[in-house]
Amino acid sequence: MAGATATDNPFGHRIKPEDILDTLGFFDSWEDRYKYIIELGRELPPMAPELHTEDRLVRGCQSQVWIDTAVENGRLQLTVDSDAFIVKGLLGLILAAYNNRPPAQILAFDIDHYFEQLDLFRHLSPTRGNGLRAMVQRIQDIARQAAQAS
Repeated sequence: MAGATATDNPFGHRIKPEDILDTLGFFDSWEDRYKYIIELGRELPPMAPELHTEDRLVRGCQSQVWIDTAVENGRLQLTVDSDAFIVKGLLGLILAAYNNRPPAQILAFDIDHYFEQLDLFRHLSPTRGNGLRAMVQRIQDIARQAAQAS
């Protein structure tokens, strides 16, 4: 993983799914929730431009999304980027659940329940929702490969 180190990424370290759920619960409107999600995206460490390659590009997303992974001490470390602010925030939501976790824990995490608790899909366009599913699927595929390799 070039650029940021694993501990530079607050997601999965300082920011966990329950933190996001708690914070989103304070907002009355989805406009405020969107602003918070965009702010989460600003907390993502930058991805080195040389990692913006075809093999890291996630297919099925409306925006461009790149995911780079490394396994450190048995835990999956994710570096992500997107050309859209809201998508960076959505990546932050995903990384809170998946980053810095062992592959088996990623595969066991009930991401659908997490998204239901966030009430996300009711407030995303169908194409954004499909992109979110594509990002999750890509990370789960990587976790499956890492679990088989260990």
